[in-house]
Amino acid sequence: MTTAEPTQAVPVVRPLPPAPPAGRTVTVRVRILGAVLVATAAALALSGGVAALLSGVRTDERIDDELRRATEQVRVLAAEGVDPRTGGPFTSAREVVRLAMSRTVPSRHEGMVGLVDGRVTDVAADSVLLRPEDDAALVARLAATDPAAGARLVTVPGTLTDWRVAVVPVVAAGPQDAAVLVLAWDRTAERRELSTVFTTYAWVAAAATLLVGVVGWVVAGRLLRPIRLLGRTAQQITDTDQTARLPVRGNDDVAELTRAFNAMLDRIEDAVGAQRALLDDVGHELRTPLTVVRGHLELMDTSDAADAEETRTLALDEIDRMGRLVEDLMTLATVGSGEFVRFAPHDAGALTDTVSGNVRALGPRRWGVQERAEGEVLVDAQRLTQAWLQLAANAVKFSDDGSTVLLGSRVHDGWLELWVTDEGVGIAPGDLDRVFDRFARADEDEARPGAGLGLAIVSAIAHAHGGDVGVRSVRGEGSTFTVRVPVDGPAPQTPTDDAPGGTP
Repeated sequence: MTTAEPTQAVPVVRPLPPAPPAGRTVTVRVRILGAVLVATAAALALSGGVAALLSGVRTDERIDDELRRATEQVRVLAAEGVDPRTGGPFTSAREVVRLAMSRTVPSRHEGMVGLVDGRVTDVAADSVLLRPEDDAALVARLAATDPAAGARLVTVPGTLTDWRVAVVPVVAAGPQDAAVLVLAWDRTAERRELSTVFTTYAWVAAAATLLVGVVGWVVAGRLLRPIRLLGRTAQQITDTDQTARLPVRGNDDVAELTRAFNAMLDRIEDAVGAQRALLDDVGHELRTPLTVVRGHLELMDTSDAADAEETRTLALDEIDRMGRLVEDLMTLATVGSGEFVRFAPHDAGALTDTVSGNVRALGPRRWGVQERAEGEVLVDAQRLTQAWLQLAANAVKFSDDGSTVLLGSRVHDGWLELWVTDEGVGIAPGDLDRVFDRFARADEDEARPGAGLGLAIVSAIAHAHGGDVGVRSVRGEGSTFTVRVPVDGPAPQTPTDDAPGGTP
C-alpha cells in the first residue's frame, strides 16, 4: 500500500489591477463638452457660410435687376422719348445719353458715364460719389465697346474695384450717330457691406458658442455628478465595509443607473454578510463538537474495548450533530438566492392535511387541527411544510408527553396564516425578541439539545415569501407560533396592526 506524499499548498496569486496611465486623462465631461462645442461651432459656421453664399448671390441678382431696369428705361427713352429742347424726336444719340444721366439717381455704390467713339464725353454730377471714369482699366475696356453689339451686362475687374457694368448703346439719327451709356456698380463695396454683416454674425456666433460651452459645462457636471459619486463610492467599498450608497435624485436615466448601482451594492452586502455569517457560525458552532471528539479520542484507552466503544458512540453522536448543524447552516446560506423558494399554486387545505398527517410521527402528543384554510395560494409548499413541521417539532421539544398540540391555518385579508399552539414550558418575556435569531435558545436545558437554528430557518422561509413570523407565549402555559405569508406571492405589502403571532 503506497501513501501519497504530502503536497505543499500553492499560494494563489491575485493579479494586481492595471496601473492608471501617467498624467491626467481627459474626463468624460471634457469629451462631452468638446463634442458639443465642435458640433455647435460647425453648425454655426455652416449656417453662416450658406447664408453668406446665398446673400452674395442675392446681391448680384439685385444689382443685375437694377441694371436691367435702368437699361430698359434708356431704351424706352431713346425709342419713344421727346427732346425737351425741340419738342420732337431726338436727333443726337449723345443728347439721349445726357438726358438719361440727368434723370437717373444713382445709389451709393452706383456710377455712370457716357462715351462717344470710345471716348468719355459725359460724366455724372459731382454729387455722385462713385466715379467710374477714374478707373483707367474700366475706361480702356469700355473704349473697345461696339455700339452695334447691343445692350449687355458684363463684369469688369478694374484698377479700383470689381465692377458690374451695364453697357447700353444708343443710336439716334443713324449708325454714324451712336453713343454708349455705361451704368457701373461697385460689387466690391456691396460685398464689403455684406461681409460687415457676417463679421457681426461671426462675433455673435462666437459668443453663442461660448455661452453653450458654459451652459454645457454646468449641465454636464450636474449630469455626470452621479457618475463621479459612483466612482468614489466604488473606491470606498471594501471587504469589511459595503455600507456606502449613492443619493438618488430625479427619475431620469442617471437616477435609474444610481438605483441599479445601489441595488447591486445591496446584493453584494447581503452576499458578503451571508458569507461572513456562515463562516462565523461554522467557526463558532463546529469548534465545540470538534473539541469534544478530539478530547475523547486523545483520552481513549485503545486497550479497553468498553472505553473505545463509548468513545466511538460519542464521536458518532457529535458527527451527527455536526451534520445536522451544517445542513441547517447551508439552508440559511441559500436564503438570499433565487433558488431558496419556488412559487407555485397550491391548495391551502391540502397543505394543512399533509402537515397534520406528518406531525404525528414527531412525538406522543394529542394532535389536532384547530382551523383549516380553504382556497388556492401562491407559495412554495415544500418550504412552508418545512417551516410548519419545524414549529411542530419545536412544540414537541418543549412540551410533555400527552399534552395537546394544535395546528391551524386560515386565509384572512389576503394573507395565509399557519400556526402551532402547544402546552409547553413557554418563553420568558425577555426572550421573545430573540427566539428567531441564529443560535438563540430560550431554554438551555441539556435534555432539550439543539443548535438554535430551527426558528431562524422558519423566519427565513417566512421572509422569503414576503411575510413574517411571530410568537405569543406565557411562561409555564405554552406558546403559539404563527407564520403569515401573502396568498398571491411576494408583494410590497406591509403587515397591518393585525400582526402575525397572535393566538387565532
